[in-house]
Amino acid sequence: MSKRLRASDLIRFKQTGQPITMLTAWDAMSASLVEDAGADVVLVGDSLAMVSLGHSTTLPVTLEQMLMHTQAVCRGLSQPLSEQPLVITDLPFLSYQCGLDRAVAAAGTLIKQSGAAGVKLEGAEPEVLAVIERLVRTGIPVMGHLGLLPQAVHSLGYRRQAKDPRSQERLMQQASELQSAGCFAMVLEHVPSELAGRVRRHLAIPVIGIGAGPDCDGQVSVTADLLGLTPSQPPFSPARMDGRGLGVKALRSWLDDQRQLTPLPTTPQAPPEPHC
Repeated sequence: MSKRLRASDLIRFKQTGQPITMLTAWDAMSASLVEDAGADVVLVGDSLAMVSLGHSTTLPVTLEQMLMHTQAVCRGLSQPLSEQPLVITDLPFLSYQCGLDRAVAAAGTLIKQSGAAGVKLEGAEPEVLAVIERLVRTGIPVMGHLGLLPQAVHSLGYRRQAKDPRSQERLMQQASELQSAGCFAMVLEHVPSELAGRVRRHLAIPVIGIGAGPDCDGQVSVTADLLGLTPSQPPFSPARMDGRGLGVKALRSWLDDQRQLTPLPTTPQAPPEPHC
C-alpha cells in the first residue's frame, strides 16, 4: 500500500526531475475538481479573499476564514488517502508577524483542525525566518514565498519583482535563507525567468513558479484564473476556458426556460355563489 504524499516528498520530485503541479482550491467543490484533474498539491491560498470573499486584496482574510475554507477543501477530497494531493494552506496577513508564539498558535490551529499537511508564508525578513525555524522545530512543514508578495501589495504593488542585479542578488540570498531555515519548498512569483532558473539550480528544495517562466521545479496557478471564472486574469496566468461566460450562458438558458412556462394563477378564483 502506497503512503500518503508528504511535504518532504516534493524534494524527491525535484531530485528525480518530476515536475510538481500545484493548483489552488477554496471550497469542497473546487478541491474535488483539482483532485480529479490530478494535481500533486492543493494550495488553499489567501487569494480566496479575492476569489471567494470579494475583497480587492488578500489582506482582509482572517485566520478563522482560512481555517473554515481549508476544512472545506480537505472535506472535498474523496480519493483514498494514498492518492490524495498534498494540502498546503496559507497563513494570512498578521497571523505570523506578531510574535513567535502567536505564529505557532496560528499555524498549529490550521494544521490541527483542518487536515492540511503544511503552511505557506511570505517573505524572508529576519522575523519571518525566526518563525519558519520555530514552526519547523515544532513539526509543522513550511513552504516559503518570494518575489511578488501579495501580502505586501501596499509596498511592492502587483508588478514584476527583482528586475535589477542588486535586487536579484538579494532574492538569491533570501532563497538560501529560506532553505537554511527549514522550508521544504518555495513559491517564486512574477520574477524574471532567468533568475528563477538560477534559484532552482542553487537550491536543493523545489522552486515552484507562478509567472516566473518554465525553468522551475514546478508550477502553481490560481484555479479560478485558469477556468476563466474571474473578471480578469494576470498576464502570466491566462484562462484555459471561458468558464464565466459558459456559466452565465447556462444560467441564462434556465432562466429563459422558466419565463416561458405558463404562469399559474396568482390568486384563487372566488367560489360560485350558493343557490338558495
